[in-house]
Amino acid sequence: MAGSNLSRLISPRSIVVVGNKGANFAIKESLKMGYDGEIWCVHPNRQSIEGIDCIKSIKELPYPPDAAFIAVNAESTIDVVRDLSDMGCGGAVVYASGFGEVGDDGHTRNNRLTDAAANMPIIGPNCYGLINNLDKVALWPDTHGCDVVDSGVAIITQSGNIGLNMTMQDIGLDIALMFTIGNQAITSISDIMNAVLDDDRVCAIGLHIEGIQDIEDFDAVATRALKKKIPVVTLKSGRTDSSAKIALSHTSSLTGSDQLFDVLFKRLGIARVDTVPEFLETLKLLSTLGPMQNNKLASMSCSGGEAGMMADLIDGLDVVFPNLDREHKDSIKATLNDYVKVDNPLDYHTFVWGDRDRTAACFEAMMSADFSATMLLLDWPKGDKSKHHEWDLTFKALCDASIATGNKAIVLASISDCMPKRIISECKSKGIIPMIGLDTCLKSLHHAYRFSKAIDDISLATIEPIKVIRYDNKSEKIINEFDGKNLLAGYGLDVPNGELVNSIDDALAVAEKINYPVTVKVSGSSLVHKTEMRGVRLNINNAEMLTSAVNDLLSIEPNLLVESMLDGAVAELIIGASFDPLFGSYLVIGSGGVLVELINDSAALLFPINRQDILSALSQLQISPILGGYRGKPSGDIDAIVDAVMAVAKFVKDNQVIELDVNPLLVFPQGKGATAVDVLIKLNDEKT
Repeated sequence: MAGSNLSRLISPRSIVVVGNKGANFAIKESLKMGYDGEIWCVHPNRQSIEGIDCIKSIKELPYPPDAAFIAVNAESTIDVVRDLSDMGCGGAVVYASGFGEVGDDGHTRNNRLTDAAANMPIIGPNCYGLINNLDKVALWPDTHGCDVVDSGVAIITQSGNIGLNMTMQDIGLDIALMFTIGNQAITSISDIMNAVLDDDRVCAIGLHIEGIQDIEDFDAVATRALKKKIPVVTLKSGRTDSSAKIALSHTSSLTGSDQLFDVLFKRLGIARVDTVPEFLETLKLLSTLGPMQNNKLASMSCSGGEAGMMADLIDGLDVVFPNLDREHKDSIKATLNDYVKVDNPLDYHTFVWGDRDRTAACFEAMMSADFSATMLLLDWPKGDKSKHHEWDLTFKALCDASIATGNKAIVLASISDCMPKRIISECKSKGIIPMIGLDTCLKSLHHAYRFSKAIDDISLATIEPIKVIRYDNKSEKIINEFDGKNLLAGYGLDVPNGELVNSIDDALAVAEKINYPVTVKVSGSSLVHKTEMRGVRLNINNAEMLTSAVNDLLSIEPNLLVESMLDGAVAELIIGASFDPLFGSYLVIGSGGVLVELINDSAALLFPINRQDILSALSQLQISPILGGYRGKPSGDIDAIVDAVMAVAKFVKDNQVIELDVNPLLVFPQGKGATAVDVLIKLNDEKT
């Protein structure tokens, strides 16, 4: 559904409300906001609702309304929706529950609702609806805390109660549009995002996500937001997966669909947060700060404890407190007492406290460098305005310094109780960003910097989910290691020299051909984790050792694989492939070997995959320093790793892969290559 199809519903000049309980709020709240369009009420028995005369049915309306708020039971809703659609209504909010969320009967009713709506947009069912604070309309069944604004953020949530609670915030976040969309029977999160991106009064988008119906649609609209430089913040449920399957391969144990969302969000510059306060604060910062030119920040406070805490909290984020050069330090030092040690974060002590001009001079000197933003930690004491004079002077000094330098400034309180509401209002009028929570502010700046980097890398290809056709256990085919290696070798993956054998004589002949040392392992397609079953013998240096090993292993499996024994590797990696119903096929790269799941050091890759994607994933791994040459050790052959991953990606693209492991991929020193010494492949046999 194109965003433009929703314009009448979101910004209506005429509204019809159907029902009573809930519908009365849609009238009352819209009128309270100053809505001046036409409002009709439909109720078979009431004479009036909120002072507006009722008509008996939809068919009595004088002309098609732009929007409808429907607050009747589920069965009656379907008839109302059909009548509205037939007459050309612009769209409807369906408040009733009893649809897709309640089992088979609900799904059937949901299909009937969809049929009745035809081409008419529906928000819901099982939702609170929408509040448009720009155009003064509330298709909403309850009270709310929104104010009329000229511009602001759009928030889209699947939960009515979470949306309602968010409207009650008083932290300085201007909410332009609030949507609670329930079951998404017809209109999805992506549809709503497209619609709000058509409105230039929207400066950021916040998403509370329980599930996404079409990942390609979401990717497309999120890319559109990035191209428009509209930041997106998301609070997504489902970080844990209690129902994760116990998979055949290691790969499926290393990642899950929620981690794939992390990969998608990162490439799109979407800020993922964990709590509602962080969600609202991050939206506030991203909607007002704008793109960051660099990752350099400054922090100022009159407390050494606070300065130390800020230095600790920034660790691990993409933003930094850079060291100050000598000239910069001297200019700051000139504004302060000799006892102050100038650094970043800056503890400016209290020698200038209460003196606006001297404090402003200090702040101006600190802010004169190339920082993307400067934070002033300032907690007002409890009490009325009469007790706030010196804190107000410090705040005004920050405003003075921001004007003098033209640089972005943030006033930061450690807790909400220490930021007076009047200061939040003053910040908005003076171009200062009011933030609450030291860690929350730093995380928000981290997200803002990532968003800015994503804008710079806007050339990212649209994701291309590779689907695996529907299959069952009967169509699954496990490829034995030898055949799997041959398949992947055909795509350019390097594998050891080796052959299948089923006798001691054959094993001895192969060893003579490929030269000792060799390794011997069982090679049946049903034997997938050979190390755990003691099905591998390494470092076999002569015929006697080989004879003994083959005798042992033939008691487990009649087919054995004899290969060249490789040593001298810098590191062991895993390259894996698995399948997610929403994202399609994906790859995983990480630390490999027998401890792969214990270490759990991995990064996921969504298709299409290019060489830069792989290099970025490698840089995220804990093993990355070893690959780069740790403490004088040789660096790994990074180009060979990338070649190996690209080979696996091509194989996955060409085949119906259910699961795949290359583990370990032995990485040799620079220029020496990377070799897959064990391979597991499970295919959908219907396509093999």
